[in-house]
Amino acid sequence: MTGPTAPVTQDVLTMPRREADGPRNLIGLTRDGLRDALLSVGVPERQAKMRTGQVWQWLYHWGVRDFDAMTNLSKAFRATLRDNFVIALPEVVTRQVGADGTRKYLVRIAGGHEVEVVYIPETDRGTLCVSSQVGCTLTCSFCHTGTQKLVRNLSAAEIVGQVMLARDDLGEWPEPGTGTGEGGPRLLSNIVLMGMGEPLYNFENVRDAMNVVMDGEGIALGRRRITLSTSGVVPEIARTAREIGCLLAVSFHATTDDVRDVLVPINRRWNIETLLDALRTYPKVSNSERITFEYVMLDGVNDSDADAHRLVSLLDGIPAKVNLIPFNEWPGAPYRRSSNNRIRAFATILMQAGYASPIRTPRGEDIMAACGQLKSATERARKSRARIAAEVEASR
Repeated sequence: MTGPTAPVTQDVLTMPRREADGPRNLIGLTRDGLRDALLSVGVPERQAKMRTGQVWQWLYHWGVRDFDAMTNLSKAFRATLRDNFVIALPEVVTRQVGADGTRKYLVRIAGGHEVEVVYIPETDRGTLCVSSQVGCTLTCSFCHTGTQKLVRNLSAAEIVGQVMLARDDLGEWPEPGTGTGEGGPRLLSNIVLMGMGEPLYNFENVRDAMNVVMDGEGIALGRRRITLSTSGVVPEIARTAREIGCLLAVSFHATTDDVRDVLVPINRRWNIETLLDALRTYPKVSNSERITFEYVMLDGVNDSDADAHRLVSLLDGIPAKVNLIPFNEWPGAPYRRSSNNRIRAFATILMQAGYASPIRTPRGEDIMAACGQLKSATERARKSRARIAAEVEASR
């Protein structure tokens, strides 16, 4: 088993694709990485901090994609940038808008692979659901995304690029003279790393991308506006607190190891007790607010009163809230959504124990953009309900 401080990795096929030879993409570089890149093309050391700040603001505050538009840089320096670097985002292949205003983007990245990104508008905010891998390795039995094979990790540029292309579509890059950070437009006010993939199996790229997004001189989303969702990669949880410090959500979904082993197979490696032990220290290390426990409601599987009471006991000592998620059905799914009455009864037990337990309103179901439904249409090799059920049973 991986040691408590060693990075958790997957096999080499899941690593980010090596950048092609040619001009280097500036998107996704950390501040130190951008500084080093500028030094490598002849920027004097004494100017490096200033030049890094200037380019950074053009990229991430103004959203500029053309070096010639960076008007506070000399023509010679702009030419140097143009000769050595590119500003490249993933390509939007399709854009769908649901009846409730949810937007789903099919995005093409290096190598021709595709991922999906979802923007969810609310009355007081807008949340972008970002992907961290092409496909997923976790094979959670209730999740449509999990039926798509894992291809590779996304690079930091591909993760940051999802945020930038959504801001493009929303038209929210500020006009000259408007404020930065919270003073600027905020149609996209929150990010959740809940799209395709397990973020903590791609830790370094997720960390670098989120530090770009959180930087106050650019996109400037505070760490409390970013939520990272993990299925329970225990060795990386403390590292997330130290190196990102964002809010944490956990795909929990069961109150016994027997059930969670089937619903969230990573539980066989790090069981409920091990996971909860790691979570108890997370808010203290990161100064975060409550940890969110995501709990998909599956009829007759994990939705009994006994499950609710067990969940209350398990959460003892953890600052927590529980998001109850009505199961979003997809073709071939082996489960059914719990009834509204059952979900409300479950929520009541949690609330009476002092835990906030909002019932999530499914969004974007008509465009397959709801929780657990992300899966590129180009890889839609659907399994039958019977086949998936058989696989679930065999995995017990």
